Amino acid sequence: MPSNQPQLGSLAVQAPLLTPQIVHVSRTTCHDLSLFKELLKEYRRLDDSIVMRINRTNAQFRDKDRLDPVKGNLQDQACAQVWKELIANWNRRTKLVEYCVSVVDESLSEKRTKLESEAPQADPSAMRKAQAALFAEEVKRNQVHYELAVERIIRQRSLDAFKSRCKYFSPPTSDVEGQRWWNT
Repeated sequence: MPSNQPQLGSLAVQAPLLTPQIVHVSRTTCHDLSLFKELLKEYRRLDDSIVMRINRTNAQFRDKDRLDPVKGNLQDQACAQVWKELIANWNRRTKLVEYCVSVVDESLSEKRTKLESEAPQADPSAMRKAQAALFAEEVKRNQVHYELAVERIIRQRSLDAFKSRCKYFSPPTSDVEGQRWWNT
C-alpha cells in the first residue's frame, strides 16, 4: 500500500490527531459542565469505537507486514498497540475527572463554610440567594461525581470488547499499570 494514498475511514478513529490540541484544564473548566462533558466526550471516542479500532489496527499491521515482514504474531502486536492507547486514554480521563471532582468538592465546601459564617447576620434575601448558589453547586458536584461511575462502566465495556477481540493478549507482567487495569 503506497504511503501517499489517504487512509480510509475516519482519521480520528484510526489514529490520534496529527496535530493534537493541548487543552489546559483549569478550575473554570471544571465549573463549566458543558465544557467538562465535551472534553470527556472527546476522550471517550476511542472507547466508543474500540472494536473498529482493533480491526483497523490489525489491518494496518497486516499491510505493514506485506511490505516489510516482522517477527511475531501480528494480532498480538496490533492488540498491544491498541492496549497502550487505551491505557493512556483511561489515565488521562481519570486524572481529568478526579481533578474536577476535587475542585468542585473544594468549591462546595468553601460555599458551605461561607454560608454558615454569614448566616447569623445575613438578611433573609441574601440568605436565600446564598442557599440557591449552594444548591446549584451541589447539583454540579453530583454531576461531576456521576462521571466517576460512568467512567467505570465505559472502561469495563471497553475492556470486555478488547478481551473478546484480543483473546490471546495479556499485558506483559512488567507493565504494572496495564496489569492493574487488566485485572479490574
